[in-house]
Amino acid sequence: MTKLNIGFIGLGNMGGPMAANLIKAGHNVTAFDLNQSVLNELTSKGAHAAENANACATNADILISMLPAGKHVKSLYLGNNDDSGLINVLSKNTLVIDCSTIDAESARVVGSALGEQGISFVDAPVSGGVAGATAGTLTFIVGGSKAAFNTAQPVLNDMGKNIFHAGDIGAGQVAKICNNMLLSILMAGTSEALQMGINNGLDAKVLSDIMTASSGRNWTLELYNPCPGVMDTAPASNDYKPGFMVDLMAKDLGLAMEAAQQSNSSTPMGSMAKNLYTMLQHQGAGSDDFSAIFKLFSK
Repeated sequence: MTKLNIGFIGLGNMGGPMAANLIKAGHNVTAFDLNQSVLNELTSKGAHAAENANACATNADILISMLPAGKHVKSLYLGNNDDSGLINVLSKNTLVIDCSTIDAESARVVGSALGEQGISFVDAPVSGGVAGATAGTLTFIVGGSKAAFNTAQPVLNDMGKNIFHAGDIGAGQVAKICNNMLLSILMAGTSEALQMGINNGLDAKVLSDIMTASSGRNWTLELYNPCPGVMDTAPASNDYKPGFMVDLMAKDLGLAMEAAQQSNSSTPMGSMAKNLYTMLQHQGAGSDDFSAIFKLFSK
């Protein structure tokens, strides 16, 4: 394995475990986050703490970012109508990997601007949740040139299990939101079907076993059952502790609806799922696991 100097910006629920796995893989990790406590936690595992984002990016072979939204990614790399963006300090030898889940257009804007300066960029949103980030089994969905993907892949392998090249810059974001839109539909439909069975006197575990062995089989039934007590390892059986929060699913569905509007795509099921998750947010369940949509269907 080649030991690399890796900068990592954004040590939230996903970023922190991802950076920790890079340390375990033997890389020299320099990290930055506005939250000093999560930065201290990572330094206790062997990372170097940077005073600011610029220091984190300086001399990095690979710079990885994991941020909440497109506006944060654009601000970090391009600045706010000033020269504060990392575009002004990054070496042309640095590969930028943005693992945030953002709108595809923001990824393209950042990638294009960096490319004009000779800096390689890929968007690489992830799937797999906090458990996957901790275990190093994430799925990375990458958009960018083939050359940039080939450079990124060994580092992504140190944090994940499945690495896909979806296409050019922005393609990773589009593929991610298509996947999560489908996931939300499956979770809502599974919850609806299970609750209808319960309302008609069926045992939820028995019904889940029947559907898992039948044509209704899907990931949510098999690995992430939304009904409490059916699957001990699922968030539903742990008071819906996330996991993947309702707020994050609602955010991703918002991105999906934006992409649908821009491409004139028909997404009636996605739109309904977005409405249901927004309703769940309004009921105060935003910090629950997204499988808590089951609560909407209970009597």
